[in-house]
Amino acid sequence: MLRPGAAVLVRVPASSANLGPGFDSVGCALGVWDECRAEVTERPGLVVEVEGEGVGAVPLDETHLVHRAMRSAWSELAVEAPAGLRLTCRNDVPHGRGMGSSATAIVTGIVAAQALYDVSRGAGGEDVDRRFAGDLAARLEGHPDNASASVHGGVTLSWTEESGTTTVHLPVHPEVEPVVFAPDAQLSTARARSVLPQQVRLADAAANSARAALFAHAVGADPDLLLEATRDWLHQEARRPSYPESMALVDTLRAAGHAAAISGAGPSVLVLARRDRASDVPGVASAGWRVLRPGIPEHGASVTVVSRP
Repeated sequence: MLRPGAAVLVRVPASSANLGPGFDSVGCALGVWDECRAEVTERPGLVVEVEGEGVGAVPLDETHLVHRAMRSAWSELAVEAPAGLRLTCRNDVPHGRGMGSSATAIVTGIVAAQALYDVSRGAGGEDVDRRFAGDLAARLEGHPDNASASVHGGVTLSWTEESGTTTVHLPVHPEVEPVVFAPDAQLSTARARSVLPQQVRLADAAANSARAALFAHAVGADPDLLLEATRDWLHQEARRPSYPESMALVDTLRAAGHAAAISGAGPSVLVLARRDRASDVPGVASAGWRVLRPGIPEHGASVTVVSRP
């Protein structure tokens, strides 16, 4: 039973998915963070407060994504949801721009739910069950790439079988630095996925497989190969009409020798730059792009116990 007075603070990083050829499997945590304070209250009912990204756009009731993920986690844990709950969310992850905002919210909810359960039964509460969080988040998201990076941090490779989702860290060369170009425009993941082809040519599948394998080598051992390793045959060209400005920027960046790809479902653009060239990357773009150099956090979701019942 979840006990009033239990409160935790959860921090979860943004993420970029696919990174070119790693469709629905490769993710990269980004040092932009959402925070949520979750508290079981004596007073019945749900209170949701939001500041930062999403204010005025996200629901403040039971349909709030963090709350929905919490209820899913409690159902998995066979724990009854509390009668009273307060969520205070501070969002820095941009919404609808391919930086994993929905995965961040889902991971936040799952981690908060399991932490409140642990605190209520007298356990520590600050040890994240990353296998549980990553597996459930992948099921709720429908694919594991963003969620795994937000749960585990670093650059991740994930795959799903009947037994659940497994994630491994890919080593990251110390000279690799992400640069993100975020536009004002938004694009829903559902819309971006709706235009993808259901079949691909065998030659394209083979080419993409080779680059995905090369990526695993390049990101950890030879960043000079990242330009070749971030080329994609599965999703970016099919989505070009959905974000023509983003694809034009990808084309321009790659022509200048930068390892650029659409970030997740877009429309943000990610560059995996060499650290000694990262300062040159923003100058390639025209005005109208918000440029971020967020770094790659080594660790993902974390919990701090605020109070115990």
